[in-house]
Amino acid sequence: MAVQMADIELIIRKVLDYNDAADTDLIRRAYEFAAEAHKDQKRLTGEPYITHPLATAEILADLEMDTASIAAALLHDVVEDQDYSIDDIKQAFGDEIAGLVDGVTKLKLADFEVEDEPEERHEVPKKRRVEFKRSAENLRKIFLAMAKDLRVMVIKLADRLHNMRSLNAQPPDRQKKIAQETMQIYGPLAHRLGIWKIKWELEDLAFKYIEPEAYERVMEMVARTRGDREDDLAEAVDMIQRHLAKDGIEAHIQARPKHLWSIYQKMLREKVDFSEIYDLSAVRVIVNRVGDCYHALGLVHDLWMPIPERFSDYIAKPKSNMYQSLHTKVIGPRGEPLEVQIRTWDMHRVADFGVAAHWQYKERMRSGDEFERKLSWLRQQLFDWQSDSKDAGEFLHSVINDLFTDQVFVFTPRGDVIDLPAGSTPVDFAYRIHSDVGNHCVGGKVNGRIVPLTYKFNNGDIVEVISRSNAQPSRDWLTFVKTSHARNRIKSFFRKAHMPESIARGRELLERELERLGHELKEIIKTGDIVSVAKSLNLHNEDDLYAAIGDGHVTAGAVANKLKIAEPPKTETMVVEAPKQTGKKRLAVTLDGVKNLMITRAKCCAPLPGEDVVGYVSRGKGVALHSVACPNVAAYKISEPERLVDINWTESDGERYPTDIAIKALNRVGLLSDITAMFSEVKANITGAKVKTQPDKTANIDLTVDLPNVRVFEELILKVGSLPDVLKIERVSAHRPRKSK
Repeated sequence: MAVQMADIELIIRKVLDYNDAADTDLIRRAYEFAAEAHKDQKRLTGEPYITHPLATAEILADLEMDTASIAAALLHDVVEDQDYSIDDIKQAFGDEIAGLVDGVTKLKLADFEVEDEPEERHEVPKKRRVEFKRSAENLRKIFLAMAKDLRVMVIKLADRLHNMRSLNAQPPDRQKKIAQETMQIYGPLAHRLGIWKIKWELEDLAFKYIEPEAYERVMEMVARTRGDREDDLAEAVDMIQRHLAKDGIEAHIQARPKHLWSIYQKMLREKVDFSEIYDLSAVRVIVNRVGDCYHALGLVHDLWMPIPERFSDYIAKPKSNMYQSLHTKVIGPRGEPLEVQIRTWDMHRVADFGVAAHWQYKERMRSGDEFERKLSWLRQQLFDWQSDSKDAGEFLHSVINDLFTDQVFVFTPRGDVIDLPAGSTPVDFAYRIHSDVGNHCVGGKVNGRIVPLTYKFNNGDIVEVISRSNAQPSRDWLTFVKTSHARNRIKSFFRKAHMPESIARGRELLERELERLGHELKEIIKTGDIVSVAKSLNLHNEDDLYAAIGDGHVTAGAVANKLKIAEPPKTETMVVEAPKQTGKKRLAVTLDGVKNLMITRAKCCAPLPGEDVVGYVSRGKGVALHSVACPNVAAYKISEPERLVDINWTESDGERYPTDIAIKALNRVGLLSDITAMFSEVKANITGAKVKTQPDKTANIDLTVDLPNVRVFEELILKVGSLPDVLKIERVSAHRPRKSK
């Protein structure tokens, strides 16, 4: 305990170094509370568990975070691992700290829980799907928590950094999985929040476990050349120091080595050997005033020849994560490229600490308005991701596409920075401003000149949207927009355009199904159960539910089942087995009081096992199975009700049934391959295909697929419908043919 107390006192001393008014008693109380809660707990490393919260708090102290964040870091695992509730934290430490602890607790990504291996090989795909969905939902929680209070994410990054530092205690398979998650999610998030101190260490630690051989090779090469490089840099630093001093500029100059992951990425990106990379380090010049930055830049260019087009002014035009600095590349003292970064001390603090620098100022009662304004764009994007993507897979695709790809930085006319994926266009920019701006966009101005909507932005472009109130999106936009937000908004616009007919069709189908079961839709609506069913399917309201039924994404029978509406009681029931369909496979039905009849699927609606069906006793042709929603059944109820018999049909002995599916999608290279991959994933055999391209750059794809039951069909509809370029997918039958356009 004495060693741990020394650690907490070290943290307190660090806090007092940058905030002499800090509430140190709060930090000590949080430590004592956590130490007591974790007293019997050990980490996989064998250390007392309290060492982890302490290390997390120390990382935050190095970032100069506020005392509430440091206290929350000390307490962040108490609720998750011990018998304490958020209310206990709230009672002991107040609402603010309890809110931070609650936020971090909800962001748990099952970091150190080893899952049991599946007993059978066929269980692996299902397990991966479950893990994928869980990762996507956890990522959704991360962004929602970030949008509410960015400190939650800073604490989580510190937590992850310490876990990465002690990752060697994990088994190899867990090491790689956690490292990949760190590289894919936490590294880019640290970059987006501007926290360089955490970003580079997370990436290097993840690199070590993801590609251990490449890591060792790069580390060895860097170590081998370190001596010569240090001599070169020492000479460059000394020359800059003396040159600035002659002009009376007070400056702190340091050499910054590039981290291993960035070196490796450059080798891959530029397809060069390590020996061909010269800028393994950069010289950083830190001065007292903004004016000194530009003065120092002139003196550096006076000292060495600048390399053309390798200068960036991030002071006049900061990055969206608030990073500011002057970057220039020159031919150094020994004839090799040398990168020089020039900034003030405040800029240096923000460059290392990112958003974490804000709370230091906040505690000193400085204005945070400018900071909040700059972060408003990030918060807006976080909320956009939440609202755009109902499906977990679609959400994860959106985040990876928008957040974890190369960025381009552009400016609004008022000077706000907006970062977009490289290759973004004025349409992407318009939808980032607001969905209504995107929907009414007709053109764009870049740097004062009108450009086509397909124009791809360059860093530093100043962008203005031209809009008209009577304009609307074009399907052609889907061929060139880059952001998932723009793509989702465009697709949503066209879905809403066809919404009324989908709602009407879905409502009619549900009414028929409920009528068959002896109920009325208007009575069900009064109970409010239908809204609950809609929510359970991730739909906002009953209209969305009707539209989903109308579009074929959900069956009316499935909705009735969720409403827990039972079929009317049946009389004597017996199993009738149909003649063989193919090979040894048989069709099993349960048919009221009818024996030895041939059972066939009606071609007009082509039902599948698991659907609600009804039998029609035809003259000399046995019993035809119809979907209860089939229009022919409605006609039979009026003209020949005595020929309708109740049937319960389930799949039997591996039988499969041909089903026609129509897909409308944006035409692109590889589209059919992506779609058929989804069919293979659910083991659905495609027996026929017809593709027809349209003038509006869409494609109509008609497929005939052998399916075992309606459950596989519904899974297929959801998977294919989640592909970014698929606009519509539905089942086709004789009574509901594809509409020609």
